[in-house]
Amino acid sequence: MILKSVLESLLFAWGEPLNINEISRILNLPVSDLSNVLDEMTGQFEKDENRGLIIQKFGNSYQITTKKENFEFIQSLLQTTVNRSLSTAAMETLSIIAYKQPVTRVEIELIRGVKCSNVVKGLLDKGLIKEVGKLDKPGRPTLYATTDEFLRHFGLNSIEELPALNIEHEEEKKAT
Repeated sequence: MILKSVLESLLFAWGEPLNINEISRILNLPVSDLSNVLDEMTGQFEKDENRGLIIQKFGNSYQITTKKENFEFIQSLLQTTVNRSLSTAAMETLSIIAYKQPVTRVEIELIRGVKCSNVVKGLLDKGLIKEVGKLDKPGRPTLYATTDEFLRHFGLNSIEELPALNIEHEEEKKAT
């Protein structure tokens, strides 16, 4: 076993601070031996300017993290990635909101045929939709519409650039 390689792999795979006692249990090695090796690795990572990762010690736990100097690049990547990754349910819900806005969650659920409160929350969190008011009906349901981030995400200048829906053609198919 190449101990440093195994330790680096464990810390990377875990992704959170990993307690040295747990590492000791996994590798069946004494804590004191592991502590010395991990401290040595921590120094090696810090000295190498070309590395983007460091090993940090938090009490009795160790974690591989990125260097602070690289934060802005990582943040940019994460923002882009989060906005690109939309599930099928999210895309369906977003399409309904885009074409029917302003629309309530109940109206979306009637069209989709399934509950969508978690999907709506996710779209709100990503900034693709926003609350634009309350309907003047019992329960005062929230109205949702798309945002400027939605337009940027899909490369649109305005909502009018959405492709036209051919609803009559679809209903003719169902009738035949």
